[in-house]
Amino acid sequence: MTRVGDGVGNGVGEVLLDESAIRAEVGRLALQISADYADKSLHLVGVLKGAAVFLADLLRALTVPATLDFISIVPYGQVTTSGVVRIRKDLDEPIEGKDVLVVEGICASGLSLSYLLRNSQTRRPASLRTCAFVVKRRERPTDVTLHYFGREIPDVFVVGYGLDAQEQYRNLPYVARLA
Repeated sequence: MTRVGDGVGNGVGEVLLDESAIRAEVGRLALQISADYADKSLHLVGVLKGAAVFLADLLRALTVPATLDFISIVPYGQVTTSGVVRIRKDLDEPIEGKDVLVVEGICASGLSLSYLLRNSQTRRPASLRTCAFVVKRRERPTDVTLHYFGREIPDVFVVGYGLDAQEQYRNLPYVARLA
């Protein structure tokens, strides 16, 4: 695997997903999602900030009509072990009666996603599914089902492709371990 040590990538270790692997995963996910929603209008809900880059690429690759909204919750490091999080920015539009796909950049413990799913169910969507670009290898709450995901990665801290360490490294065009 590649190691990065200069410029913008200073402090970044092993690259787990390079640009071509990312493009391939986004394309694969877009094909699968487009096929599953071929006769529906999809409403994407991006979980800020980590999903922003992936969501933009995914949205452009879909072949079905799609609308878009965002939700922001307390950052990953502040999530409690109960899975209760604080919503910083709520959805702009109601999701009642819509076919909703919640899109995450990364699913680590699944606690935030579990909370978002419970919260979203109370808003009465027609359907509710989940998508994460990368998933850490670890146990998750039983109420979290990832309907779509790109790659499973080791349970290590990663940055790039929208994922950050203290708001840094989101702009890297690959996913890498933090050194």
